[in-house]
Amino acid sequence: MEAIKSIANPLSSLCFVCILLLFANAASEKTHYHDFVIQATPVKRLCKTHNTITVNGQFPGPTLEVNNGDTLVVNVVNRARYNVTIHWHGVRQMRSGWADGPEFITQCPIRPGKSYTYRFTIQGQEGTLWWHAHSSWLRATVYGALIIHPKEGENYPFPKPKRETPILLGEWWDANPIDVVRQATRTGAAPNVSDAYTINGQPGDLYKCSSQDTTIVPMNSGETNLLRVINAGMNQELFFTVANHKLTVVGADASYVKPFTTSVLMLGPGQTTDVLIKVDQPPSRYYMAARAYASAQGAPFDNTTTTAILEYRTSCSSNCAKTKPVFPSLPAFNDTATATAFTTKFRSPRKVEVPKEIDENLFFTVGLGLNNCPRGARSRNCQGPNGTRFTASMNNVSFVLPSNFSLLQAHHKGIPGVFSTDFPAVPPVKFDYTGNVSRSLWQPIRGTKLYKLNYGARVQVVLQGTSIFTAENHPIHLHGYDFYIIAEGFGNFNPKTDTSKFNLVDPPLRNTASVPVNGWAVIRFVADNPGVWLMHCHLDVHITWGLAMAFLVENGVSELESLEAPPVDLPVC
Repeated sequence: MEAIKSIANPLSSLCFVCILLLFANAASEKTHYHDFVIQATPVKRLCKTHNTITVNGQFPGPTLEVNNGDTLVVNVVNRARYNVTIHWHGVRQMRSGWADGPEFITQCPIRPGKSYTYRFTIQGQEGTLWWHAHSSWLRATVYGALIIHPKEGENYPFPKPKRETPILLGEWWDANPIDVVRQATRTGAAPNVSDAYTINGQPGDLYKCSSQDTTIVPMNSGETNLLRVINAGMNQELFFTVANHKLTVVGADASYVKPFTTSVLMLGPGQTTDVLIKVDQPPSRYYMAARAYASAQGAPFDNTTTTAILEYRTSCSSNCAKTKPVFPSLPAFNDTATATAFTTKFRSPRKVEVPKEIDENLFFTVGLGLNNCPRGARSRNCQGPNGTRFTASMNNVSFVLPSNFSLLQAHHKGIPGVFSTDFPAVPPVKFDYTGNVSRSLWQPIRGTKLYKLNYGARVQVVLQGTSIFTAENHPIHLHGYDFYIIAEGFGNFNPKTDTSKFNLVDPPLRNTASVPVNGWAVIRFVADNPGVWLMHCHLDVHITWGLAMAFLVENGVSELESLEAPPVDLPVC
């Protein structure tokens, strides 16, 4: 009997400790409440004032800061004249697909005068994400940073930086962005390129009427600081650098990476990169700068450069505060070698559990196309090359959004006729993807086609760029998931030889993959999050043209493997 007591006491002590730890964890996890009012606000850039759609009158919008494990409750009130939704880019949204945000995918839009409350919990993610509108081209100005700190009492896997600064790279049109995309949709031509790039909403010293408001980032000599760089641009991959300073990359897309040092970053729209910067140069002012990485040969792009100023504060005399900042050298706009050297350096900090056995082996082509002018259409509606209309597709299907129901709603309620589940697992026709493609393959079919995945399926997707019309780098984003990028390369993916390049030990975990120009990338993930999840090119011009598809991930067995019930205030179409 005594022996049993002596065993029971340590066990009860252990249970007591476990309960204490559970309560401690629960106590440290907070719920953050925010109100987002979508409204038109006068914003002056490049000498001209525009009635710009903003959140709470701020451009960029508010930065949200949480800890891993916290819950966000964001009430969005639409006081603008356009429909709107908000997407929490990179948040896993485990079982909370109703809060993901893409219009007509997981919800109907929030109509003018209406509201919707997004509720979701951050689970196992740390680093930099962001939020943005996911309705038409509103995200040109409706965006902000979402910063996830480690749980309370836990530390970064690198020395704690003295300061942390979000660096949001954006694009600015000297026009209403909604008018820009509507004109392109009407004419079938490519939309007008932006007039400026911005850093934290400001174009910087190299643009007219801008130098008085250039973003200044103060730092003190001897500090090591963290820059959280986000490409919130609409249609352009960007190079980013800081004059005379090295950058140590420590995270990307809210996952830590094996640290590496570089002088230049390349980010596709949607991607984030966390870098440590040592403030170790002679006290002065140094430009941070970003300009286009434009990989599509011959295609027009915004060939300007945005700047902010890194200013040494404490050790900088009043004279040096007036000196012209040191200008950095940036790669040429078509420097694919530098872009590739950067993207291929990413590794996870340690060995990771990459799915080895594959249940779904998928091959998706991603690229542009040209539709012949529809019979009876006027020439003014077919202003693409040689009287055509621009389009884009994955596996020759140009994605069409529904309009009466969201896909998730149709799936959840079993509403027929909204979508089909026959998205092809491989291209309908095999061809020389990056070669001289027959014109008969330039016209995709239109459809709302989903690909069904069983809960827990181990998925591999080869993302193969095409040279139809023109090849370019495509930043492919998957909602609701992170994935391992196990390889990338140029030309056509060859399953016989390219599998030898697979990194199944420490590949990086991302939510947006830059598929190389005229090349391919291979990703793997486990389908552990039920719902309908959009996969699309994050160049908004391309998603407008249909470069998207969606996965329908079935529920698992238990409640914890099933989609939550829809919230009562879910917008109706």
